Order: sequence, then C-alpha cells, then structure tokens
Amino acid sequence: MLEGLHHVAIIASNYERSLQFYTKVLGLELLSAVYRADRESWKADLGLQGKYLLELFSFPSPPPRTSQPEATGLRHLAFSVIDINKAIQKLQAAGVVCEEIRIDMHTQKRFTFLADPDGLPIELYEL
Repeated sequence: MLEGLHHVAIIASNYERSLQFYTKVLGLELLSAVYRADRESWKADLGLQGKYLLELFSFPSPPPRTSQPEATGLRHLAFSVIDINKAIQKLQAAGVVCEEIRIDMHTQKRFTFLADPDGLPIELYEL
C-alpha cells in the first residue's frame, strides 16, 4: 500500500527564523515558497539534494508544542550525516546547542540531538 514517506510538515512560531535555521544552519534547500493570503500563512517546501522532505508553515498565533516532558505525537525529526563531529562543529559555530554524542545500542552508530527554534527535537544520526 505505502510507497514511502512523502514529507513532514512543521508549523513555526516565527517563519523567517525557522526558515533561516532549516536552510542556513541545517542546509536544507528552499525548493519553493508561497504566501497563502486566505490563510495568512507562508508555506515553504524544503529538500535535500533536490528531494522534497519538509513543509514549513506559518500560521497566526499557533499554540506552542509540548516537547518536554515527551508527549504523544511526533517525537523528533532525524537526519543522517556522514561525519557527526563535523556536523556538530558546524552547528555549534552557528550557536546551536547539541547534546553529547550517544551510541545506538542496537546499531552501534553515533547520534546526537538538538532543537529547532521552536524546541522541536532534531536527531543527527551518523551513517
């Protein structure tokens, strides 16, 4: 029935701040952006290597997301990286705080967590 994951949608409290984070800090590509006047909402399509991955939305006065303690619903976004140390160094240079590197007990792969501007947990998982 399913063919794959098409995209993930994120609502930002500050669209411009989150757009800068996802494009300039994390390095996603801005594939398209449109203002939807009827919804007073921006929608940006973001991708990696030309592949569509994320929709970033703005809406007037969205309620805050509960991240801690963990709540039902989306837990985190996970992106793969080739070199987790280099990725962390780049993020830290941009002022992003990353947790200490952990080891996945099942795969022995290294990973870390950080948060987007609205506190959405993001995992970086080393290939």
